[in-house]
Amino acid sequence: MAENPGVPTPDELLVIAVRTAREAAATARRMRAEAITDVQTKSTDTDVVTAADKAVERQVVEALRVERPGDGVLGEEYGDTTATGAVRWILDPIDGTVNYLYGLPQYAVSLAAEVEGTVVAGVVHNAATGEEWTATLGGGAWRDGRRLGGSARTTLDQALVGTGFGYDAARRAHQGAVLAGLITQVRDIRRFGAASLDLCMAAEGMLDAYYEKGLNPWDHAAGGLVATEAGLTVSGLDGAAASSEMLVAAPSALFPALHDALSKLDASGGP
Repeated sequence: MAENPGVPTPDELLVIAVRTAREAAATARRMRAEAITDVQTKSTDTDVVTAADKAVERQVVEALRVERPGDGVLGEEYGDTTATGAVRWILDPIDGTVNYLYGLPQYAVSLAAEVEGTVVAGVVHNAATGEEWTATLGGGAWRDGRRLGGSARTTLDQALVGTGFGYDAARRAHQGAVLAGLITQVRDIRRFGAASLDLCMAAEGMLDAYYEKGLNPWDHAAGGLVATEAGLTVSGLDGAAASSEMLVAAPSALFPALHDALSKLDASGGP
């Protein structure tokens, strides 16, 4: 995309994102013992939100208001704030809240910067482990100074594929049927419970590919950029863009076979 005068470069936005995400992750870790005693539900009884989700989101919004007062923030817990500038931040304060609740070490702060509708910088920070993935548009995807290039896998039958499930029982039933049809065509399936981390693991090659229906922008804005910049194809099915209907992330050699298998199984269908 063309440079926008007055808007920071992707690298400059990434510096802000990384600093803010690290501070937010420290708060999430510090609050865990307290936060898991204050648990509420959202869309269903299994869709939980803790006090830390809300506190971390407030912290990030306040930090960004100090650094970038005209920017908007789209967050999972408090929605979209009014913006006067060209930059909007997309935040999942704790991606993997159920993991957080149970003490499983896969929950992350995910923060991306979007300029005029295009995500240009993103960071995913695993608050439990300190692992961190970053990307800028056109600048590649990175972890600990190492550039990421995804998996070299080329055949679906040898692919380790990540996925996730929604909270609504009817949607889960459909997703379970899709999984039952796919699992005989792949090496195996993994479900870690945090979409941002799944996308980063695919970018790093710890998963060969990933797919999921029902993701929101905050679930995949940063991780999707990491995967894309690692060279993966990140898309929906049958020519559609990645959306809540379906997101598939896979190396170019593997994407067609996984796409066709998911399309035949109507993975983007159902409730």
